[in-house]
Amino acid sequence: MSASPSASASSASSSSSSSSSGGRETPVPRLDLNADVGESYGAWTLGNDAAVLDVVTSANVACGFHAGDPLTLRTTCRYAAERGVVVGAQVAYRDLVGFGRRFMDVPPDELAADVIYQLGALAAIAEVEGTGVAYVKPHGALYNAVVHHEGQARALVDAVLAVDSTLPVLGLPGSLVLELATEAGLRAVPEAFADRGYLPDGRLVPRTEPGAVLRDPQQVAARVVRLAREGVVTAVDGTDVDVRAESVCIHGDTPGAVAMAHAVRTALEAAGVEIRPFAG
Repeated sequence: MSASPSASASSASSSSSSSSSGGRETPVPRLDLNADVGESYGAWTLGNDAAVLDVVTSANVACGFHAGDPLTLRTTCRYAAERGVVVGAQVAYRDLVGFGRRFMDVPPDELAADVIYQLGALAAIAEVEGTGVAYVKPHGALYNAVVHHEGQARALVDAVLAVDSTLPVLGLPGSLVLELATEAGLRAVPEAFADRGYLPDGRLVPRTEPGAVLRDPQQVAARVVRLAREGVVTAVDGTDVDVRAESVCIHGDTPGAVAMAHAVRTALEAAGVEIRPFAG
């Protein structure tokens, strides 16, 4: 079984209908905005979670394996609950040193147990703060691995099924994990990235390569509006890539993330795009 991000990224999302415009199928403008938060650890502060959560509609909260200590997670869940932001579990490899951005060849049964552990920990913290875990998103290297790695993609899906079969799984359009999630009866939610570069095949530019991270708020805002209205983004080689998504991620650790989040939301609202969470 295999999946090509560019092949299935053009399918319309389950929460939006489409209409014809000049020969191109364009989705009805409706998007969730999500951000990675809860990634500070001990004495180290990463990002401005409170300010980011003033703007987005969904929060991908770290679960302690790639980032986030228990107090940080509790505080982040409280911030989200106070703002009515939906909480999702951002599960990762057990890799604090590498911030979860290094591939780890974890056996499927061990990976499934790790994901279950992370979901359980965040669910308890979220409940204490008056909210709950409403979806699951893999982080970093795990996110990229489950695009094509069958063993790890199945492990992630199996873990979600074991914990709560109503939890949606957020991932790259056309990825194997979304295909397996759909086959297992889970809701598969395709996601785009506001501040990350795309390859012509719909995958993300590796962070070690030029063009991987975009930093200009106005440039990022313009490309997200185009994504919402036309279902395409411009790849690093200048070609257009079909990327139909229900949610758009703004990384909380990207420099200027708060200004970028505000620019994106302002531009989307000015363009008539409805901003609302996909889950919860």
